[in-house]
Amino acid sequence: MICLFSLLAGCTLPSIENRDASSALGGAEARETLLGRAIAPLVSEHPGKSGIYPLLHPHDAFAARMLLAKNAERTLDVQYYIWRGDISGTLLLQSLYAAAERGVRVRLLLDDMGTSGLDDELAALDSHPKIEVRLFNPFVVRYPKWLGFLTNFSRVNRRMHNKSFTADNQATIAGGRNVGDEYFWAAEGLLFADLDVLCVGPVVDDVSTDFDRYWASDSSYPVGLILPPPDRDLRDHFSPISLRLERDPSAASFMSAMRRSSFIHDLLEGSLAFEWAKTRMVSDDPAKGLGEAHADGLLTHQLEEIIGLPDQDVALISPYFIPTAAGVDAFRKMTDRGVKVRIFTNSLEATDVLIAHAGYAKRRKDILQAGITLYEMRRVLPKAERTKGADLFGGSASSLHAKTFAADCERVFVGSFNFDPRSARLNTEMGFVIDSPSLARRIDEAFDEAIPERAYEVQLNDDGHMYWLERRGERRVRHDSEPNTSFWKRSVVYFLSLLPIEWLL
Repeated sequence: MICLFSLLAGCTLPSIENRDASSALGGAEARETLLGRAIAPLVSEHPGKSGIYPLLHPHDAFAARMLLAKNAERTLDVQYYIWRGDISGTLLLQSLYAAAERGVRVRLLLDDMGTSGLDDELAALDSHPKIEVRLFNPFVVRYPKWLGFLTNFSRVNRRMHNKSFTADNQATIAGGRNVGDEYFWAAEGLLFADLDVLCVGPVVDDVSTDFDRYWASDSSYPVGLILPPPDRDLRDHFSPISLRLERDPSAASFMSAMRRSSFIHDLLEGSLAFEWAKTRMVSDDPAKGLGEAHADGLLTHQLEEIIGLPDQDVALISPYFIPTAAGVDAFRKMTDRGVKVRIFTNSLEATDVLIAHAGYAKRRKDILQAGITLYEMRRVLPKAERTKGADLFGGSASSLHAKTFAADCERVFVGSFNFDPRSARLNTEMGFVIDSPSLARRIDEAFDEAIPERAYEVQLNDDGHMYWLERRGERRVRHDSEPNTSFWKRSVVYFLSLLPIEWLL
C-alpha cells in the first residue's frame, strides 16, 4: 500500500509550456500538391460546396486511408480515439512511417485511452524527425492505466472521441470508424457496420483548422514527455513487424481485398462520384477535455443552431443510444407535433458495450410510448453471411457502430457523436452537417427496406409489454424477451440499469 500511494503521489503531468508549435499546410502550398492539382478542377466546378463520398464498405474505408497516406506530399494530420496494434492498425502506422521517409510531415494525435499496447511503437515513430506524436489527456502511469482514475478522475474521464485523417489539407476522412480490424473487417470476430465520409473542398480546411486547435490544446502532450525513449532504431522496430505481417494469412487476404477494391481505381481516375453539397463541420471546443468549454463551443449547441427543430421526419442511427429522460421528452414533443421519428440501434445480442445497453434499455418503453418506431440490429454470426452485402446496414456485420441521422429528408449528420450523455457532456466529438436530400433519402430508404429486413422491430402489446418482431422472408417471428440472450445477461443489464451512472454512459 505504501508503494502504491507513493506511486500515485507522483502521478502529475509534466509541463507542456515549451511544446513545438505547428499548423496545417497553407492554402497555396496545399493546392500545389498532387492531391491539390487533382481536386482543384472538381472544387472549382462546385463553388461553396464540398465533395462528399460515403465510405460504406469497410475495405473501401481502409483503402481510402492507405491511398491518402501513399499520395500525400507535404502533410498528414491524423486524429483518433482508438488505434489498435492489429493488422489494420499496424499497416496504417507503417503507411505513416513510409510517408515520413518520403519527407511528409506527420502529426499523430491519439486519445490515450485507446493506445493500449502501443507505447513502444508510438515512441519509435516519434523519434523520426518528420513525425510528431501527441496524446490527449494522457495517463502518467502506463500500466495499469486505470490507476489514473484514482488520481484524477475528473480529467481522465473526459476523452477525445474525434476521428479524422487529412492529407495535404486537400482531402479528409471523418466519421465513426476508429482504427482496428473490427472497423475494417480485417479479421474474424466482431465486425462493425460503420460509416465515415471522404471529403474534398472547403470543409477540409475547417477540419485542418480544428485539428490545429486540438493539437495546441492544453490536453495534448508530446509523447516524449509521457513515454520513455525507444530502445531501438525505428527501422529495427518495424522490420520484424513487417516480416510477421507478410507471413500472416489474414493480413495477406486483407491486402488482397484492398487491391481488388474498385474504389482505388475510381479515385485515381477521377471518376469517383462525389455528392457536392453545402457542408458544415461541427466540433466540440477541445477545452471540453478539461471541463472548461463554454456552452456555445459544444457540438450539441452547434447542431441545434444549424438543424433547428425538424418539421416532418427524423431517421436516427446510433450504436449506443442513451436518450435520458430529457431526450425522451424532446422526442415526445416531436411526435406530438406530427414528426415521424425512427431510431436504429444495437440489440442486446449485438452490442459490444453492455453497460451502454443498460442505459438505453431503461428508457426503451418510454421511447415506444412516445410513438417512436424502434429497430434493433440483429447480430449475424455465421461466417458465410459476412460475405454478403456491401451497404452500411447489411447483414455482414455483427454490431452497429455508425452514428448518423437525417432530418426532414434534407440534411444529414455524419460523425463521431453518439447520442448519449458521454458524447454530449464528457467526450469531445466532431462531425459534418451535409445539406443533401439525396444522402438523406438513402438513410430514409434504409429504414424502409434494409433495416426492417435485418433488425428486430420493438413494439408494445396492449398490456404495455415489449416484444421483438423478426422478419424471416415472408414470415414474422415474435420474441417475447430480448432475442438470443440468456436470462443471466438480461439480469445483469437490469441490475446495471438501476445504478445512478447514466451521466457516465
